[in-house]
Amino acid sequence: MITNHSTLTTGVDIVEISRIARTVTRFGDRFLERVYTPAEIRLAACRPAELAARFAAKEAVAKALGVGMKMLSTTGIGWHDVEVLSRPSGQPTLALRGQAKTLAAAQGWTEWAISLSHDGGIAIAFVVAST
Repeated sequence: MITNHSTLTTGVDIVEISRIARTVTRFGDRFLERVYTPAEIRLAACRPAELAARFAAKEAVAKALGVGMKMLSTTGIGWHDVEVLSRPSGQPTLALRGQAKTLAAAQGWTEWAISLSHDGGIAIAFVVAST
């Protein structure tokens, strides 16, 4: 839980669901395996809105960490460095690995909260990290 005395950082990203759907149609498993972990692929079950929300979450985490994605920056994080899963209740959770985990530790971010939503052809992710 984030307390009143915490230092915070945030990240937000928005994605057109149709963009992800088109990319899945065009590149199939090659795209899915490049961007998503096996657990994310199973959880999203190729539902474009779920995939788009998780894509946005990975970008939002990169923003919260103050970097971009590795494909855009040598200091960025990889797609698999952030895994977005769900608790049985449906609440999304984050697991950081690799460069994302290293950057979070170096910056002192120990607690993460995430919200995902999709409607009207758009998916959005908002993340908050605290010390």
